This record gives sequence, structure tokens and C-alpha cells, in this order.
Amino acid sequence: MTDFGIPQALETLGLKSINEGTSTGQHNFSNGEIIESFSPVDGQLIGSVKSTTKEDYEVAMKAASEAFKTWRTTPAPQRGEIVRQFGEKLRAKKEALGKLVSYEMGKSYQEGLGEVQEMIDICDFAVGLSRQLHGLTMHSERPGHRMYEQYHPLGIVGIISAFNFPVAVWSWNTALAWICGDVCVWKPSEKTPLCGVACQNIIAEVLKENNLPEGISCLINGDYRVGEFMTKDSRIPLVSATGSTRMGKIVAKEVAGRLGKTLLELGGNNAIIVTPDADIKMTVIGAVFGAVGTAGQRCTSTRRLIIHDSIYDQVKEAIVGAYKQLRIGNPLDENNHVGPLIDMDAVGMYEKALEKVVAEGGTILVEGGVLAGEGYNSGCYVKPAIAEAQNHFEIVQHETFAPVLYLLKYSGEVHNAIEMQNGVAQGLSSAIMTNNLREAEAFLSHAGSDCGIANVNIGTSGAEIGGAFGGEKDTGGGRESGSDAWKIYMRRQTNTINYTTDLPLAQGIKFDL
Repeated sequence: MTDFGIPQALETLGLKSINEGTSTGQHNFSNGEIIESFSPVDGQLIGSVKSTTKEDYEVAMKAASEAFKTWRTTPAPQRGEIVRQFGEKLRAKKEALGKLVSYEMGKSYQEGLGEVQEMIDICDFAVGLSRQLHGLTMHSERPGHRMYEQYHPLGIVGIISAFNFPVAVWSWNTALAWICGDVCVWKPSEKTPLCGVACQNIIAEVLKENNLPEGISCLINGDYRVGEFMTKDSRIPLVSATGSTRMGKIVAKEVAGRLGKTLLELGGNNAIIVTPDADIKMTVIGAVFGAVGTAGQRCTSTRRLIIHDSIYDQVKEAIVGAYKQLRIGNPLDENNHVGPLIDMDAVGMYEKALEKVVAEGGTILVEGGVLAGEGYNSGCYVKPAIAEAQNHFEIVQHETFAPVLYLLKYSGEVHNAIEMQNGVAQGLSSAIMTNNLREAEAFLSHAGSDCGIANVNIGTSGAEIGGAFGGEKDTGGGRESGSDAWKIYMRRQTNTINYTTDLPLAQGIKFDL
């Protein structure tokens, strides 16, 4: 593995000189306000981009609309070949892009590399899928007729992504949308704009090398006002948005008002149930990584640990002991477990959460706090905290995007724990730790977890490309990545073909002329 420094990584990704924020492939342009990207790792300015104006947006949309006319008629396997080449570029630039993800977002370098690997994996998945975009054939009730369903490209897919996975979630959408024949317009988080520019540079290389329209992939930058360009635009039939539940409700209302479609991946309040038959060692590993990985800034982060009262003290002691071993510091140092929060606003929410849980009657088991001094100059490094609480506490019902873990106690049968787990507004990820087959099956049954993801003997965070990713309730109900998630990027059409010289009508209706 190449030992990439930040300057070398930026140069490899075409970011040596960054002053643009809107792109239609090879052409970069912007006329809006400056967005500066400061690293939460050391507080240093990495670079800046210009936000997208309404005029800039129209240029990008025109390029996307024109590109769609070509891209939709390109055979799907040929579209898959372009995605394959994109995946190869990602392999070549994995270390550089992983380094940028770590430095601009603050997650560990290992997690940054893992995120780029997810991009590579979804490209591989999409390449195979490009030869499997199947329809359905069914029997007609009319003699000499054939009926079938087929799928067509939607058009322009708008993508709004969040800072915590600044590149992977975009690729989940684009890799599938591209092989489906769609073109994409992407607004990355204004907190991680350089990751967006880097990805756009990579796909622009592929499009140029294949003499394809640059509008197949367009980038726009800015805050929520730029996102509103897409949500209000009837030329975009699908908006895929990842972020908070509050944001998702706004997007859903706006897009539904024009009868568009949304794919929403919103907040999570994920729990691990620990039963008396759990493997304690496995539980600790899953819970600790789930709670502190990415400094608690995953939508699948473990927020609640629901422990049976018979083993509560044992699990509590083990978890608290494990937290004492955590190393907090520069995420580019692979010896550290926990990096910084994204910015000072996130630090403020973290501090308020700890104050709130105490005010509601909770007990702090592992003290939190903001770290200061050498190596913590950005002010964004905090201590992962643990609190004993009750499931009905307002703060426990709320998703805090920070490393705060709540220990909750349950008694009796596993159904009591499942009821506690389901007793929040969010429904993304869930897990149970047990070696009891009946408990595991109850957790996965119709009366079990109400989340989109339900795991047995693994934690709540982490997902494989092959399975559809998403949640229920306030999490939005969308599905991305594997399985049949591709269908949302296409429109379904039913076709009937009459290969006779007669025209019989359905249901035996007679209409003779």
C-alpha cells in the first residue's frame, strides 16, 4: 500500500488546485459563494469550492438532459462496462480517496479505505446486474396475445448525500442508476465538498476516455438551498436523499407535491438486545464498534444496549472496561480507534445530550467531555460516553449523532426487549445477541424487530452490498444497494402484444362495428 500523505492524495485526485464546485464531467464552473472545507482532524483548511447558483444549476441540468438521450439507448451491458472501468479507477486511487475521506470527514483511515471498497463492491455488483435487468412474462386471458412487463430508465436522478459517508452512498445510487440508463445530478454535503469533487474527477476521466456525454454525471455544491433546486424540479423524477429525519420530511413533502418519487435514508436509533444466552465477548465487540465507530456518526451506530437484568451488571462491567482501552486521536494514525466529530455544531449536540440524560434522571457511567491540548487542536475530539437510562427518556428517543451509548435494562421474556427496541420512532438497524434459537427466531418474526435491518450475533453497523439497505418508520422506507433496489431507478411498463387478426377485448366484452 502506498503511503499517501494528504498533499499527494489531493494531487492524485486532481485536487491540487480547487476553486470550482459545479461540474458536468470535464467542465467545471461555479459562480456562487465560497465553501471552505476545514478538516476536523487538525482544523486546517483543505481547500474551497464555489457553490452552485441557479444559473449554474440550469447549465448542469441541460447537460444531464442531453446526456440522457444518448445514455438511455446505450445497451445495459455497455453501461455496465463503463461502471466496471469506474470501479477500476477506484481501485487505482483507493488509498488516495480513502485518505481524503478520513481527513475531510474525520473517520479512521481504515474506515475511509473501507468506504472506498464499498464503492468498488457496488460497481462489481452493478456490472453483473447490467445483464440481469429482468422483466416478467405472464399469460393473457385473450387467445393469441402475449403480456409482459419491462423496465425503462427514469431519466435524471437527483442525489443528496450526507457527510458521514461522503462517497459510498453516492456510489450506491449512481452505480445502479447508471446501469439502469439514468444520469445523475449529485449534491454532496457542504461539510465534505472535496470528496464530491474527487469522485466527479474520477468518473469524468472514464466518460472522456469513452467519448461519452459528460452530463451522465453532474456535481452541484451548496447548502439546503441548492438541494431545493432538485426537490422542486419536475425534470427530476427521483430524488434520493440521505440525512436527518427532519430533512427527509421536507424533501418528501416537496417532491410528493409534484408527484415525484423519493428514496429516503434517514435517522436511526439502533439497539442491540442482549439476552441471558448471549456470548458476552461477542456482545462487547459488536456494541463497542457500533457505538464508537465513525465517532458515533453512522446512521447505523449503536445508540441503545438493551440488557437482561440477570446479566446486566456483567455486561455493564465488560463494556465500561472496554471503553477504557479506546484510543482517541488523529484518525490517520491507524493505532487510534476514535477520531473527531465533523464540526463544532456536532460537539455542541453531544454535550447537550449528556446534559439532557442527567437532567432526565440518567447516570453517567463513562464520562464524556471535549478533549483539548496537543493533537486536539480542531476542538472536535470528544470522549465516547456511556449512560444508564430509561427507554422513554426524551433524549433516548432522539438520535444523537455522536458516541453516546445508553444502557437499558429489561426483565422477563425477549418479547419485552423487542417491544423496547421497537418503541422509538426510527426503524433502521437492530440486533440481538443470543445463542437461543427461539429468541433469535422471535426477533426475526413478524412480531419481532420492526427495522429494515435485523441481525443476529453481529452489531447494528456495517452492511453488505448484496443486501438492500434501508429502514422503516422515520428512517424513510427507502432501499439502496443490493437485492432488487435497482427497480426504484426505473419505470415499469406493462406490454400486451396481439399476434392474431382478431381484436378480442378483455373480460369478454363485445364491441362489434
